[in-house]
Amino acid sequence: MNIQITPTLLSGSIDGIASKSFAHRALICAALAKGESKIRINTSSEDIEATVDCLKNLGAGIEKNGDVYTVTPIAAPLKNAEINCRESGSTIRFLLPVICALGTETIINAGGRLPERPLSPLKEELIRAGASVSESFPLKVSGKIGCGEYSIRGNVSSQFVTGLLMALSFTNGESRLNLIPPVESRPYIDITLRVLEKFGAEIKEENNVFYIKGGSLNGCNFIVEADWSNAAFWLCSGVEVRNLNPDSAQGDKAIIDVLAAMGAEITKTETGFSANVSSLHGCRVDASHIPDAVPVIAAVASTADGETVIYNAERLRLKESDRIETTASMLLSLGADVKTTADGLKIKGKSSLSGGETESFGDHRIAMAAAVAAQKCVGAVTINNAQAVSKSYPAFFEDYNSLGGKANVL
Repeated sequence: MNIQITPTLLSGSIDGIASKSFAHRALICAALAKGESKIRINTSSEDIEATVDCLKNLGAGIEKNGDVYTVTPIAAPLKNAEINCRESGSTIRFLLPVICALGTETIINAGGRLPERPLSPLKEELIRAGASVSESFPLKVSGKIGCGEYSIRGNVSSQFVTGLLMALSFTNGESRLNLIPPVESRPYIDITLRVLEKFGAEIKEENNVFYIKGGSLNGCNFIVEADWSNAAFWLCSGVEVRNLNPDSAQGDKAIIDVLAAMGAEITKTETGFSANVSSLHGCRVDASHIPDAVPVIAAVASTADGETVIYNAERLRLKESDRIETTASMLLSLGADVKTTADGLKIKGKSSLSGGETESFGDHRIAMAAAVAAQKCVGAVTINNAQAVSKSYPAFFEDYNSLGGKANVL
């Protein structure tokens, strides 16, 4: 699907869609808990459905009625299973240790760039604990891990930490998970702890060590909160986003702080948040805890006054695309002044961009960032392979048009 956008500014208000970060975790915890759970997820996506299908193939019962997923936990581990994580990094990194805790021989398939994304050092730690994981895809997983002492570096992927926390909360007995500093993307670990707590997990943290009492998960009713990551695209467009949790553990709520640092006037309304982005200036942005927000920050920085420097974003090179390179390439295609660095981007703002044709690079966040940048272009913008938005936000362009945008399928 190729989309052509006629530049126009967006306005109005919109409900935030469900956080897939919370949805993944809640669905997995429900599949491991004792008793039935009901998970309310107001919008779904390819990544969320990938986790749902994988859990079903591992033996969980999941039925959807409207926006409520009723989850019957895995009664007994299967002897053999086969799952397809599609292109969801969260799904494979969360479920790999869970599968090892279940002791189910499993074949794991993946699509897109996912087989190229790292599973080390998580894989080696699981092997050390008694599991067997093949070197290449499709992954063949066997063996079983139990309670005990585990260690994982905190600067590779918070998803590894999350997977181990959920798996060890399922195993019987007490475990200790050592988180080796430095720790990046800490807010995602906090999301995991909040979800686990809701399901009854007993976890204590002291000096980067998690003490986990296994076998304590119980079914519950869970409402997945609105997603700050996808809300960032609307907030950077001057649109009010309703139902955002100001006390959320989501790191991307820091988009409010970034926009404020760029000169935006932030308003907390009765129903959500809005930002006046009519007059922005450049600033320095530490992306270590908000990597997913980098493409849209770069998009608004391209028409801000002065220079914006985004740093500590090295992990973006290992996402659905190399987001440092693809963000730069997308913006350059539209006439921006942007250069890549080893760990980020340098952007010199212009009063407007020329427009033109750009690729999504198969990356949902690049496609959506291009649509935000298009609002400040002089000429039309064509986004090729814009269907990439389905990974996290299938209705993105419908919502874009409902806010006054002019996005048409070619």
